[in-house]
Amino acid sequence: MECAQKKLQEILAKCQQENIDLLKNESIQNFLGEHKKSTSRKEKWFKFLIITSLLTYAMNYYFSELQSRRCTFQMPTLMRYAFRPPENCAFCENVDAIERVSNITPEEFERRYAYSARPVIVEDATKNWTALEKFDYWYFHDVYDNAQRRDKILDCQFLPYKTGFRDIFEALDMPESRVEYFQNNNRAQGREEKPWYFGWSNCNPETAEEFRRHYGRPYFLSETSENNNVDWFFIGTAGLGAHMHIDNVRLPSWQAQLSGRKRWLLAPPPECYFKCKSFDAVVNKGDIIVLDTNKWYHQTFVQPGEISLTIGAEYD
Repeated sequence: MECAQKKLQEILAKCQQENIDLLKNESIQNFLGEHKKSTSRKEKWFKFLIITSLLTYAMNYYFSELQSRRCTFQMPTLMRYAFRPPENCAFCENVDAIERVSNITPEEFERRYAYSARPVIVEDATKNWTALEKFDYWYFHDVYDNAQRRDKILDCQFLPYKTGFRDIFEALDMPESRVEYFQNNNRAQGREEKPWYFGWSNCNPETAEEFRRHYGRPYFLSETSENNNVDWFFIGTAGLGAHMHIDNVRLPSWQAQLSGRKRWLLAPPPECYFKCKSFDAVVNKGDIIVLDTNKWYHQTFVQPGEISLTIGAEYD
């Protein structure tokens, strides 16, 4: 019992440091009100308080410390959503569309969009990138096929969505007929190929050096702004895309459309449903969409036509 009390004191002290007041929690207050006259349930209450304290501390630690680290076990999506800290709805109250801009200065971008969580599409941000002509499915196939440290590449996160691919090497090993069917948008031959869509993080220095020869920091970001060391790629065919979700990353991010078109659906978090609106926009080849994916729920739909390819990164 003394050991349990000591542990509880440590947990409560940590909660106090993190400005977490357990006694103000509505569920705990209700529990105390129901059981304050029952001496037989004191031990149950004590156990309940320990569990609640541990859970509260764990969630706070997750959102403040572990989001940017590679973990042995991933927190289930429903748990992440259930214990996500509520947002101040001021970020979305007066937003009812994604604005489109071009030729915007870094100063204006920082003042209006960079850290306001107001989504924006910059229409001329990739005009000097060779990635628009260089990158396609077969380019990535060759780069990864010739990579020296394949084991390190497998350490990078891979998102199979509903394709069933186990890793990036399997995803980049599709039959040519399946890729070319969608790449050429050739449906006149009377056959149907299974669509596909997947994403991956480029955390491997070897491949990152190769890829970054063909794109750079978007011109609207300040020269003092730095991208996260990890870039993200998403590639896939019409009709597919990412499900509705919210991210758990450290910073706002940009995503450049290098080929194809993608429709983005943005929705406010549940606590802001009655104050903010949902809306959508199509991001075309050459556009960059900028938004805070930690605040906006988002879903994407690859549009008919050529294969969609996007690259994204966080920025500070």
